[in-house]
Amino acid sequence: MEKSRMNLPKGPDTLCFDKDEFMKEDFDVDHFVSDCRKRVQLEELRGDLELYYRLLKTAMVELINKDYADFVNLSTNLVGMDKALNQLSVPLGQLREEVLMCVLRLIQVIRSVEKIEKILNSQSSKETSVLEASSPLLTGQILERIATEFNQLQFHAVQSKGMPLLDKVRPRIAGITAMLQQSLEGLLLEGLQTSNVDIIRHCLRTYATIDKTRDAEALVGQVLVKPYVDEVIVEQIVESDPNGLQIMYDKLLEFVPHHCRLLREVTGGAISSEKGNSVPGYDFLVNSVWPEIVRGLEEKLPSLFNPGNPDAFHEKYTVSMDFVRAFEQQCGTQASVRRLRAHPAYHSFSNKWNLPVYFQIRFREIAGSLEAALTAGLEDAPAGSSFCLLASHRTWSSLQRCWSDEMFLPVLAHRLWRLTLQILARYSVFVSELLLRPISNESAKDMKKPLVTGGKDPSVTHGNSEDQASGPAETKPVASISSTQLIYVVADLDKLQEQLPELLETIKPKLEMIGFKNFSSISALEDSQTSLSACAPALSDRIIQDLSESCFGYLKSALEVPRLYRRTNKEVPTTASSYVDSALKPFRQLQSGHKDKLRQAVIRQWLEGALSESTHKYYETVSDVLNSVKKMEESLKRLKQARKTTPANPIGPGGGMSDDDKIRLQLALDVEYLGEQIQKMGLATKDIKSFPALAELVAATKDQATAEQP
Repeated sequence: MEKSRMNLPKGPDTLCFDKDEFMKEDFDVDHFVSDCRKRVQLEELRGDLELYYRLLKTAMVELINKDYADFVNLSTNLVGMDKALNQLSVPLGQLREEVLMCVLRLIQVIRSVEKIEKILNSQSSKETSVLEASSPLLTGQILERIATEFNQLQFHAVQSKGMPLLDKVRPRIAGITAMLQQSLEGLLLEGLQTSNVDIIRHCLRTYATIDKTRDAEALVGQVLVKPYVDEVIVEQIVESDPNGLQIMYDKLLEFVPHHCRLLREVTGGAISSEKGNSVPGYDFLVNSVWPEIVRGLEEKLPSLFNPGNPDAFHEKYTVSMDFVRAFEQQCGTQASVRRLRAHPAYHSFSNKWNLPVYFQIRFREIAGSLEAALTAGLEDAPAGSSFCLLASHRTWSSLQRCWSDEMFLPVLAHRLWRLTLQILARYSVFVSELLLRPISNESAKDMKKPLVTGGKDPSVTHGNSEDQASGPAETKPVASISSTQLIYVVADLDKLQEQLPELLETIKPKLEMIGFKNFSSISALEDSQTSLSACAPALSDRIIQDLSESCFGYLKSALEVPRLYRRTNKEVPTTASSYVDSALKPFRQLQSGHKDKLRQAVIRQWLEGALSESTHKYYETVSDVLNSVKKMEESLKRLKQARKTTPANPIGPGGGMSDDDKIRLQLALDVEYLGEQIQKMGLATKDIKSFPALAELVAATKDQATAEQP
């Protein structure tokens, strides 16, 4: 303003007005003319105004000439100004609307506060405000009116957060809130104590109106549920009775039908409640009863969750989960059950059970017992077991224990399934390690005895040195596995694989408890069976090899037959040598002693395999003996021709059978007897490798021996 006055041109002193009058903010033309007329005539005023007008024009021209460039560019600088102004108008309009809304909300807050205070004051019989009364209790209808207005108050107060005016009325809002909550709590307690459905319904509807349903549920939990829970959950009472835990849970379940009936009817949580007249938005079982039960269990019964004693822990967990399922059934609807399972108290209760520690204790029990049986040697299974070896018996009992009712818990199904596969894998490794052990000679002591005798004469005489053959060598005992134990292993493998489908039938209902139904996708158990089956062929080969070696250990006594008849003047043989029976003894023991443990097909496979191996070697041994006898016979004939004398005892006394023919006949009797015994064992001699050729060989020598008799 001062700068504008200084720029105005100065007129002559004779002017009838002051030029600064034009620059005043309250300049008024009528007032200016009226004031000048008091001093001069209108003609003189007009002349002075025209004179000053010319001075202004001259000053303006001079100003334009002085700032000509700025005047020329003025229009250019104003280009787009209208667009910029339009852009400003939109946010300014929005700002105006926001300011207006804030003002309206604040106005609504003030109106709501004043309206509620008016309602409250109208209910007071005293001159003081009801808000200042000591313990006011309002009726349900008045509370609903206040709640409706309070709901609007809360809405506008939240929208006006941060406004200075709101801070000024906040104490009044806090007073209204405290009064409303106090009245609601008192009214709800009165309704519960008197079982007044109308009061409870009005009260809960009011809580819902002001969005304080959780406050009502918390009040019920604190006032109604907590005393009952504290009275029922007493650790000394629970532990004093073997069924104390079950009795406690039964009493807790009784709370809902006995003390929550009205609340459930009013909120639509009971079957008999009228849905059209119910107050929605409440779930007292989930938000009032359950949290207090969990609090009571965690605070007053901490030993409940202790996994130190796994048997007691399993029983407590099972009973507790049954209680949870029974409580879920009381919820009434699936939606309520879902809310229960999503509640923090539900997760807290579930997490209190230290299931990993429980499983580790069980794992150590099972693994320790199994490992002790596997490393303790090949001990026999206990009496009454379907298995032969303790290791196999303990393996099967460990598998059964994993899925027994005394140990199984649905939440540990995946861990127990893995443990099942680990047990089978460990047993498979155990069997594989047995294949690396040497087989002990169970018949070592029997093989020390002379086995080659003809007929009833067990004596042995000495012949020529070239015909002497040593008996089976005495073997030194070695700490190893016996053939009987190998047989037991095969029998146990067969039995275990036979019972695995039975185990799977036990597992299926357990897995169905956790919702698993696609049992066709379970291939791990089949893989374990395959791994166990893969051990069987190697075990069978070892057993066949041992049987074959044991059998041939006696059959090779055929090398000593020439000693029995050469130059002994022994009678013509009529029966087989005793070594044949000794050679067949392991096979008879296999058939008679293990027929109840092994499948007949397995026994037949072993017999045929072992006899095929042993008779092949026996064929070679008999061939060598016959060739030796023939060479000896030819040598004696050449000696006779050279000396032209009768050979020493070429035939028996009185023209009987020669010693060489007796040897041939004895071998023929041995082979015939061997064939007969093989057939008695239920085998066909034609299926025994080399036996047909052996029989044909000795038959020919027998014919030769009998044909040469005089």
